Amino acid sequence: MPSPDLDGLLAELEREPDDARLNYLVACAYDGEGLEHEAVPHYVKAIATGLEGDELHNAHLGLGSTYRAIGRYEEALDTFDRGLETFPGAPELLVFRAMTLHNLGRSEEAVSQLLKVLVEHTDDESILRYRRALEFYADRLSETW
Repeated sequence: MPSPDLDGLLAELEREPDDARLNYLVACAYDGEGLEHEAVPHYVKAIATGLEGDELHNAHLGLGSTYRAIGRYEEALDTFDRGLETFPGAPELLVFRAMTLHNLGRSEEAVSQLLKVLVEHTDDESILRYRRALEFYADRLSETW
């Protein structure tokens, strides 16, 4: 049974079905209740009807993550790629994209991407000490010398 908050959002959405932000909030509410399949069309509509800024960023992450969670890996990858076109280099999109690559059997590409995110976004000195090596190997994971 939906929460009272979700019920209220759904009632508002009935009055304004093309409202991007309301669709986004409904998608988030469904996701929060573990109702991923119900969240999908609302994420899609929110993105398509002009959501902007942080909410657009979060909608790409939410939709991609939801697609991945329900096994729709190609759609997840496409969603993360579209999100990265709008928000280039967003580390959280890249990390979830890497998980999706793994799900698609593209684990070498996934590990490479994760290594790049790690060295770019960490301040841990024990990792940064090996930054050049990690950056070098990120694109050469299967090579030997």
